[in-house]
Amino acid sequence: MNDIIKAMVERRSIRKFKPEMPSKSDLGQIIEAGLYAASARGEQSAIIVAVTNKELRDRISADNCKVGGWENFDPFYGAPVILIVLANKNWANRVYDGSLVMGNLMLAAHSLGLGSIWIHRAREEFEMPAYKQLLKDLGVEGEWEGIGHCAVGFMDCDLPKPPERKPGRVFWAE
Repeated sequence: MNDIIKAMVERRSIRKFKPEMPSKSDLGQIIEAGLYAASARGEQSAIIVAVTNKELRDRISADNCKVGGWENFDPFYGAPVILIVLANKNWANRVYDGSLVMGNLMLAAHSLGLGSIWIHRAREEFEMPAYKQLLKDLGVEGEWEGIGHCAVGFMDCDLPKPPERKPGRVFWAE
């Protein structure tokens, strides 16, 4: 099995992270992998907001928690980094393109020995005025839809074992 397929088979969602920040070099490699995701018609409609500022990370966590209907819970499981994927709201394939970016981010994190997990509710967050303002403050223009959060960090647990694959999911048309 080659390294790419091995990473695809072994990668798991991590739900317990150490507070230590991954290196900027590793984060840069993960982000670059995300930017190389396939996209419809080569549009490259997705962008990534890399959040390493703890205060902003905690604010996003609290707002994500509210959207999810929880109290006193960190939906990012303590991960110190949140890579938020957004895509051009006017692009018909935005969700597909952004989802491919998310997949690349998670695989890249795993390949570097880091854990990751895809957390939803980015769409609802980036409909809020505060997050539209955040994008403006970062110099991001246009209309954007939140696709997902890729929480990244050092695992504070063992890599979970994969569940058995469900049978009957492949149909050959030879």
